[in-house]
Amino acid sequence: MKKGVFLMLLGWFMNGIGCMTAPEHAADVRQGMGEGDRVTVGTVQREIKKGMTNAEVIQVLGSPNIVSTDEKGREVWVYDKIATDRVYSTSSGGLSILGLAGGAVGGAIVGGGVSPNYNRGAGAESTSQRTLTIIIKYDEQGKVRDFAYHASKF
Repeated sequence: MKKGVFLMLLGWFMNGIGCMTAPEHAADVRQGMGEGDRVTVGTVQREIKKGMTNAEVIQVLGSPNIVSTDEKGREVWVYDKIATDRVYSTSSGGLSILGLAGGAVGGAIVGGGVSPNYNRGAGAESTSQRTLTIIIKYDEQGKVRDFAYHASKF
């Protein structure tokens, strides 16, 4: 009898530490996404300067998506970045542990969710898209003569 009570208390304890609210899940996923080597407006503003060589630009931004020439034969590089950020998080609240501790078969975890019999978890989902277009114009010597950028998020 004492073993059964201990297992039930252990299950309740694990249920308490296994729960996260939907905002906590969303914050955790966003933190894990990190900036990494993502090209941002800040990178362009901070790093790209008139007079840079194309090799220096490649070190900062990587290879362009499009390389073309203007009417005078000077190179124009276009970086066109599109990203979709999807944050999805659910919490089953440790129900499978509780189910086993209580002597019944708990909700089976299938594809990151919990079976409908134990639909007590919290969850959140958010999707957004970002675009960044950078246009770099070079002079006859292959140095940046002008650049522009446009960013949007929706």
